[in-house]
Amino acid sequence: MGLHRAGFEVEGVDINPQPHYPFKFYQADAMTFDLSGYDAYWASPPCQSYTRKSANWGRKRVNKIEHPDLLAGIRKLLAATGKLYIIENVPGAPINAGLMLCGSMFGLKIRKHRLFEGNWALPFPPRTCDHKGLYNPWQGEGHSADKMRAAMGIPWMPTSGGASRKIGITGDLFNAIPPAYSEYLGKELIKVMVSVT
Repeated sequence: MGLHRAGFEVEGVDINPQPHYPFKFYQADAMTFDLSGYDAYWASPPCQSYTRKSANWGRKRVNKIEHPDLLAGIRKLLAATGKLYIIENVPGAPINAGLMLCGSMFGLKIRKHRLFEGNWALPFPPRTCDHKGLYNPWQGEGHSADKMRAAMGIPWMPTSGGASRKIGITGDLFNAIPPAYSEYLGKELIKVMVSVT
């Protein structure tokens, strides 16, 4: 949604169904999908292999089996296109992070850090983090889907989670990033694309 707001025509690819995805969608394996014909790319490989939260979920989990490490493979595919790209993932991922963004940098009431890698000079953050009074989806009391949707600026997205994952739907609030992040980077990416044409 943020890339759309920045001015891009967005198409998405995921191996699982994404019934709430608001743009043109291809249910396919991103590792074999034909990437030709696009101006730029955004990739968010599964983060569960890297997230520090998984150890505290209170249940046995074998992350690397349930969620394969696709980051290096995605990077290689995107580099081969010769086009500009962004890769997003969680702190702890083996990513060549040129930027970290937090909801507080955009006036959002959520603490959600994400790292970004690009094959172009990523911009500086719009401001520093300020975690006072933020909604923390991982700790504290009073959690609800409505509070999380409001904090991230994603009113249309369902919570999903365990039951949805069992039927192969993985698009949910916990995996999503606030659209403000991709809008910010999308606007900067357009400036770079215009300057090189």
